[in-house]
Amino acid sequence: LHTGKQLDGIWHTSIIVHKDEFFYGSGGISSCAPGGTLLGPPDTVVDLGNTEVTEEIFLEYLSSLGESMFRGESYNLFEHNCNTFSNEVAQFLTGKKIPSYITDLPSEVLATPFGQALRPLLDSIQIQPPGGNTFSRHNGQS
Repeated sequence: LHTGKQLDGIWHTSIIVHKDEFFYGSGGISSCAPGGTLLGPPDTVVDLGNTEVTEEIFLEYLSSLGESMFRGESYNLFEHNCNTFSNEVAQFLTGKKIPSYITDLPSEVLATPFGQALRPLLDSIQIQPPGGNTFSRHNGQS
């Protein structure tokens, strides 16, 4: 109401691939069984297709992301969040992006006076959906 825009949701996204769900938050990259975070089953599922990327290559890719672009301390609610991660990983796996109504939402909110007024508070928020396990690879294990 304060933004002057209708918001259909504030989206948390993840990617389900090779029978696991992967997501990003202030704790870094995490994984769980599909629907296994405390957020529970998703409200909406967007099918981005299938991937030819093997599990081994995917886990190596995730490991490199976790050491570079998607470290926990790099998390930012508006500019580098779970949706940024899902979009990056979706493009790697399928060549497709996640829907723009999800990726464009932070900039739409920040473009409002209310969003600008709340930004200092919202920038201080660290989000890590509970229920997952922090992703890491040691000795070929995830």
